[in-house]
Amino acid sequence: MTTSQWQVLPGAEDDVVELTRGLIRIDSSNWGDSPQTVGEAGVAEYCAAMLQEAGWSPEIIRTTGDTRRAVVARIPGTDPTAPALLLHGHIDVVPAIAEDWTHPPFAAEVDDGFIWGRGAVDMKDMDAMILAVVRAWGRTGIRPRRDVVVLFLPDEEAGSFQGGHWLVDHRRDIFAGVTEAVGEVGGFSITIRDDLRIYPIQTAEKALRWLRLRASARAGHGSMLHQDNAVTALCEAVIRVGRHQWPIHRTKTVDRFLADLAEAYGVDLSDGDIEPLVAKLGTFGAMVGATLQNTANPTMLEAGYKHNVIPSEAYASIDGRVLPGYEDEFDETIRALVGDGIEISVVAEDTPYESPFDTAMVDLMASVLRAEDAAAKPVPYMISGGTDAKAFNRLGISCYGFSPLRMPADLDYWRLFHGVDERVPIDGLQFGVRVLDQFLRAC
Repeated sequence: MTTSQWQVLPGAEDDVVELTRGLIRIDSSNWGDSPQTVGEAGVAEYCAAMLQEAGWSPEIIRTTGDTRRAVVARIPGTDPTAPALLLHGHIDVVPAIAEDWTHPPFAAEVDDGFIWGRGAVDMKDMDAMILAVVRAWGRTGIRPRRDVVVLFLPDEEAGSFQGGHWLVDHRRDIFAGVTEAVGEVGGFSITIRDDLRIYPIQTAEKALRWLRLRASARAGHGSMLHQDNAVTALCEAVIRVGRHQWPIHRTKTVDRFLADLAEAYGVDLSDGDIEPLVAKLGTFGAMVGATLQNTANPTMLEAGYKHNVIPSEAYASIDGRVLPGYEDEFDETIRALVGDGIEISVVAEDTPYESPFDTAMVDLMASVLRAEDAAAKPVPYMISGGTDAKAFNRLGISCYGFSPLRMPADLDYWRLFHGVDERVPIDGLQFGVRVLDQFLRAC
């Protein structure tokens, strides 16, 4: 299908606005295993109802409990010999403190051309785009070339272990025939100048290593001399981990991204100094910098029960993120930094991945972006965090982050993720629906 043969989906651009607002209004905050984590069920039921309304037959799947639910629907393609495509989005969000926000985080108010609320960019906007496209297909009889498996998932914000990973372990039938997957985080614009906008497409992710350190020693009275102190030993280990300077490693994806970005900004990287380039990226630069090295950040400390009692145990949490190919370096370095006498346990872990960039699928993403924005320049990049894609990559599925949004040039997109006053531009949502529809029909 050429761009000239493509027609805008009737009603989809209005539908995506109302769908985004409807999704945001359901508070699906992920508080982990707390009884407060209940909203995912409501979002799952909403997504299923929206699919049913358009003539599709979704299945609601309970994963690890009554409130942990996923939704799946397979949209049949016109070519039964073509491999299937997985189109996925997560339905949980991180919590929000309402008094910190300009607009209530779960009201989905419209102001200044934006929809405001928790999940507006992470990632109920993409959920709404997916729903808007497949609902319009249902109304019009349009079908994609290949089967599209639509999957809405719980628990992404806590590592996907009660969502994507659970489904891979228990419901592999969902992924029958799937060779590629598309989800978050990519396809958003970064304006370089009026005639050039970078659109990063996520092709790689670092691994997750959530660690817990435990120091143990003799308990005692806080007023006495006490050299064998678990709190002291733990804090010394935490300082060594937190202040460690990890070596720089430029993986294939990151190397390509830096080269493309340097060309766009006119920055010379021949001397190997990337700091001037990263500095131009603002908040995004902090994420890019983290994809050049392994990281291990202390995040929580726990010890003691009374001011004058030296406890026998102390604990620390470390958020580790590991580059593809550098897992052994990470594990060996952490062990050396922590030292003897402190126990290291793995709370959660997964694997990194790098999907190929020079493929027909990515070429198509670039083509449909340029069809809507002549200034678009797609580039590959690695995300420093993690997404549901890690679960699907376990099945050998090539995973890409492509949730297209054209953003205002002065909007700090990355600051919106998990931030206060999260919001998405309405015209950006409508841009995304047009791009996503073109892509899925031609894929």
